[in-house]
Amino acid sequence: MIYIYNKSTDPYFNLAAEEYVLKQFNDECFMLWRNRPSIIIGKNQNALAEINLDYVKEHNIPVVRRLSGGGAVFHDLGNVNFTFIVNDDLNGFSDFRRFTQPIIDVLRKLSLNAEFSGRNDITIDGKKISGNAQYYYKNRILHHGTLLVSSNMADLSAALKVRPIKFEDKGVKSVSKRVTNINEHLEKPIDIEEFINLIMDDIRLTTGGSGLYEFTDENIRNIEKLRDEKYNTWEWNFGMSPDYNLKNEKKFSGGTVEVDLNVSDGIIRDIKIYGDFFGKKDVKDIEEILKGVKHSENDVKNALSSIDIGEYFSNITLENLLDVMF
Repeated sequence: MIYIYNKSTDPYFNLAAEEYVLKQFNDECFMLWRNRPSIIIGKNQNALAEINLDYVKEHNIPVVRRLSGGGAVFHDLGNVNFTFIVNDDLNGFSDFRRFTQPIIDVLRKLSLNAEFSGRNDITIDGKKISGNAQYYYKNRILHHGTLLVSSNMADLSAALKVRPIKFEDKGVKSVSKRVTNINEHLEKPIDIEEFINLIMDDIRLTTGGSGLYEFTDENIRNIEKLRDEKYNTWEWNFGMSPDYNLKNEKKFSGGTVEVDLNVSDGIIRDIKIYGDFFGKKDVKDIEEILKGVKHSENDVKNALSSIDIGEYFSNITLENLLDVMF
């Protein structure tokens, strides 16, 4: 087994690094890493249904889709992520205890009442400090989990608070749970680097490992390529969302606007606009323009940039329309 402390805090790079090690390395691996504030969503989730879009936009928080299933999680520098990559057949898949137990053992050495709980969590005194997920690829299992050490709980709650929009989809929705930081259960808060070293040293000791592996220049180039071509793209992070319908309604000075969207593969397949607004021209023109456009704020804005919205919606702006659609 090789051991990696990936010191990058770029969530796009870090998710790409996991996939690169999984698919391009033959060795089993244990890796620790952190992300700057970001939202990491499960492979099968509808990105827009999991996030507070206003908060995400205001704070410029990246939304990145991972390889594994499960729910959406908020990462910041107070959260430590761990990754096990092992060679195994499919029979070992979903054995979460196998990978969480070494982490639980470390936490118990800190006199913490850590336990495996439910389907995929680690708790301390009944409160969640770790969520875990897995992915299988050609007889290799990737297991990764979070460890809340000193995360900003207010940011965590705000970033994942869904706006009052009705989504109907086949994706997996996150379930709000009571969470806590590890430091809240220690007599003296532990420094994040000290915590990382503690975990790495313990895992290396129990698995018989030696020194840390450093990514080579070639590794980094390949990971950056994967980051740029996959993990830092709208197509992966939003276009991969399951098909969904979005219905939303807002009232403006020019009247009420209601939008009913059908989105497939991230593309607007059908759209209907209703309301008690006035306009010189028929909104069917707007509907036809938007069919086939990505359900992305920038793409919709660009598609309507040459249109005089005021001719279709009296006293209603393009920004108002975008607010209803997102």
